[in-house]
Amino acid sequence: MDWAKELPSAITICDLDGKIIFMNEKSAEVFKDDGGYKLIGQNLFACHSNESNEKIKQIIAEQKPNTYTIEKAGKKKLIHQTPWFENGELKGLVEFSIEIPFDMPHHVRS
Repeated sequence: MDWAKELPSAITICDLDGKIIFMNEKSAEVFKDDGGYKLIGQNLFACHSNESNEKIKQIIAEQKPNTYTIEKAGKKKLIHQTPWFENGELKGLVEFSIEIPFDMPHHVRS
């Protein structure tokens, strides 16, 4: 996953049990106060509320993505959480956290 290492968007990947197995540089930076790269090998269910944990479990169980925007610390982000597969087998969840402009244009294309 060398292409993902320096991508200016946070990528965090967990397995089916919620164990964090990959973080790129931006993800480690975003979660530096929580341990950054030391979170690899830790369970993400320990870092989230019960409500968030249920949503994560639902995404994995239903194999359907969850996408939303947030505003935090003066930044607006698009969060996209999606199941990931290897050779057709469900392996876990990927979360992309992408900083976006507050006045982001929207285009309808045909």
